Order: sequence, then structure tokens, then C-alpha cells
Amino acid sequence: MNKEWSELQKTMQAQLKKENTYQDGLGTLFTLRNQLMQTLTALREELTADDFCAIPFLNANGFHCKTIAYSVWHIFRIEDIVAHTLIRADEQVFFSGQYQARMHAPVITTGNELVGQQIADFSKQLDLAVLYAYISEVKESTEQIIGSLPYDALKRNIPEERKAQLQSLHVVSDDEQAVWLIDYWCGKNIRELMNMPFSRHWIMHTEACLRIRNRLYKQGEGK
Repeated sequence: MNKEWSELQKTMQAQLKKENTYQDGLGTLFTLRNQLMQTLTALREELTADDFCAIPFLNANGFHCKTIAYSVWHIFRIEDIVAHTLIRADEQVFFSGQYQARMHAPVITTGNELVGQQIADFSKQLDLAVLYAYISEVKESTEQIIGSLPYDALKRNIPEERKAQLQSLHVVSDDEQAVWLIDYWCGKNIRELMNMPFSRHWIMHTEACLRIRNRLYKQGEGK
């Protein structure tokens, strides 16, 4: 794991545990997220659409066996779902902004159920410019939500009715590779969700994107 990102995350976790350093913790979280967003934005500027759909580690185990387009989608669909449906209990950016139609997205889920060639085919259908508009809007809205939370809110668990609402939206596939996410998220309090998925999840998938990028350049497929 990138040392600077790892240290920021560790600092954030320690700061969020204490009321007198809570605001500092939010600042550290936002600094980390800004750095990660800058990395993802740089990938958009330096790589081609074909690069975003390539799977150079097709048969590998790990997050790097996906595409960059899929990874970016996955990070922010999860964040949108958790921030809006589970924490704020309002409409996801994906739906309010009519992003499925605008992005030409064949699914509305997190994408966990997709494998191999399905991931490549999915990636090729996405309008990357709209995907990046979506992730920018999700990032901003998430930070507004968590930035407005009082310290005492961090210990709150997800209410059962919000779990039911999430299930009714069908944004998490019933496939065994995906359905576990519902219980995973709903078993955490808000402070724990700031770790996964609002920071560590970003780090893992962003690093996977960089690994894909580096392999493409090694293969001579990048710009």
C-alpha cells in the first residue's frame, strides 16, 4: 500500500476515535480522498478509452484483475449507495442525476457479480466523460454528508429499515459475489464506514488501477 496514503488513513482512524480530534480526522480523510481523486483524474487524462477497458491481469487474483473503468465505477457506486441510502436515507446521485441512461450503464449495481469478459464488455459500454462527472458528484455529496455529522453520530448503527430500503432498490446483486455486501455494511457503524468504503476501499482499488496502468505501459499499450 502507498505509504503516504496508508499513514493518512491510520492518522484519520486515530483522530476520528476522539471527540477533540474529530474535526481533524475529517480533514485528514478529505486530504486522503483528494489525493486519491487526483490520481484517478490523472489516469483519465493520460490513458485511452481502450486502456480503461483492458484487463492485463485477467486470470489473477485480486482487485487488479478488473479494468480501470470498472474499478472507478465500483468505488463510487458503493460510496453512493452507502452514503445516500444507508447514512442519509435519501436518493442516490446515480438515480437523481439519471446517470444510468447518461452513462449507458448496463447495470445499476456495484458490479461485484461481474467476472472476466463480462467486466470488459461492461467497461466498453460506459461513457467515460459521464462516469467522471458521476464520481465527482458522488465525492462532493459524500463529503457534505459526513462533514455535517456530529461526533456522536459516528457510533450509530444502520437502522433496519434502511437495510430493507437498500434491498428493495436492487443495487446490490443477489449473486453470492455481491449479496454479502448488504450485511457487511449494515453491520458497521458510521465511523467504521468512513474506513470501508470511504477511504481504505478507495486506496485498494486506486492502487489496483495504478498496477493495471503500469502493466499496460510495460506492454506498450498505453499512450
